[in-house]
Amino acid sequence: MLAGCSAGGDDAAAPADVVGQGYQSGDGSTTTWPAGDRGEPLALTGTDYEGGAQDVTAWRGDVVVLNTWYAACPPCRAEAPDLVSVSQDYADRGVHVLGINVRDAGGAAQAFQREFEIPYPSIADTEGAAVAALQGVVPVGAVPTTVLLDREGRVAARVLGLADGSTLRALVDDLLAEGGGTGTAAP
Repeated sequence: MLAGCSAGGDDAAAPADVVGQGYQSGDGSTTTWPAGDRGEPLALTGTDYEGGAQDVTAWRGDVVVLNTWYAACPPCRAEAPDLVSVSQDYADRGVHVLGINVRDAGGAAQAFQREFEIPYPSIADTEGAAVAALQGVVPVGAVPTTVLLDREGRVAARVLGLADGSTLRALVDDLLAEGGGTGTAAP
């Protein structure tokens, strides 16, 4: 079982190897929703660490990958290279990645971004507004959690815990194959 990071949680329910360390289990499980079963488009905004406004509604017509993280989270660090790769490999095909940092002050978050050469923005969410917007649509039970939005801005998939690179790419490819938007389907 993979561990997802969380600021709290019930240690009695946690596996013995993570008791007292602030982790909640996230097993990397993936949930997908068929197009006809997806809810309303997600509205999520925030300010990135460079001071820019980020608004996922501006990316309607494209696929969006949202990833909750914080700098000291081991699974977040492990999946960072795959998220960077997806961001770079799919940028010209209508895919946007947005990080949602749930814990760090600017300095720690920016150091993480430099260390992993993160090319996409991350919003500061220490107040929990972005996670609350997600919780109203899709449960976010561990950090990291990765949520994929279809071209209409609706939640199409969720990976609870560490997102495996091949799984993430398969989910993105499936959403690109649905058509529409500014990107093109995967070959």
